[in-house]
Amino acid sequence: MRVSVSLMGYRVTGSKCLILCVVLTFIMGCYLASLPLEDGKAALPKPIENAISNESNKKRMAILVPFRDRFEELLEFVPHMFAFLSKQDIPFHIFIVQQKDSNRFNRASLINVGFLHTRNDYDYIAMHDVDLLPLNDDLKYEYPESGPLHISSPDTHPRYYYKTFIGGILLIKREHFELVKGMSNNYWGWGLEDDEFYVRLRDVGLKVTRPSNITTGRDKTFRHMHDKTYRKRDMRKCFNQREVTRRRDRITGLHDVAYNIHSTHRVTVDGLPLTVLNVELVCNKETTPWCQCPDPNPPKKKAT
Repeated sequence: MRVSVSLMGYRVTGSKCLILCVVLTFIMGCYLASLPLEDGKAALPKPIENAISNESNKKRMAILVPFRDRFEELLEFVPHMFAFLSKQDIPFHIFIVQQKDSNRFNRASLINVGFLHTRNDYDYIAMHDVDLLPLNDDLKYEYPESGPLHISSPDTHPRYYYKTFIGGILLIKREHFELVKGMSNNYWGWGLEDDEFYVRLRDVGLKVTRPSNITTGRDKTFRHMHDKTYRKRDMRKCFNQREVTRRRDRITGLHDVAYNIHSTHRVTVDGLPLTVLNVELVCNKETTPWCQCPDPNPPKKKAT
């Protein structure tokens, strides 16, 4: 049986109708494929790297995160920072500077390495702890034109309250970090590297500013994810470490940080892009033998 239909005044036979349907289906499929998909969930912020290339007039920020064995915190840190900073329209990229060696953790040296790796492409850095998340939208990560900007001020940090504290989250532009020759490389283990850096800033006349009019206090301005029972700080002091690290370091810095970058990986967390630098820090045991403190509680030998 021969079938024919009338389409817009034209007689179309069965075979021609089949061909026409195939063509129309193809055109409609192409059109639907070009439409944005929506699944009812809140849209993720657009990749910031695209913002960098498209908005070259804006100052670029490299978020430097000194890192070792904090994977759980990292999984929360990355989505939180993308969501938080997407509201501020700041071009940024996160660099996880991961220490991959047998020495004690050296936060300051890792920041030096991260800065050397990023300074040609970024205008300022955020020295950022992975376990400290900003909650108040009035905390602005804008370019610190006039001087270092300490985001996690003593008035709002959930743990540290002394006036010269500049740890946690500190923004500093490229020229100022180079002016003070970076951070000291003497600080293996936990603590004091930020205090020494504060003195470096003071010695060259740089004034640290902090966000004003933050009314959320110490309980609601940041989320501090550090669990001291699970994440024990390496506070050991050995050799002459205590004596040396209590003084201003006028020798070490950007120019002599010893390291090797074993690998660089572009990865994503929940689809959000970041870069991981796997870094080996090289210790000069003649100058800083405390990069490897003797174990105070070595395992006991079994009786034979």
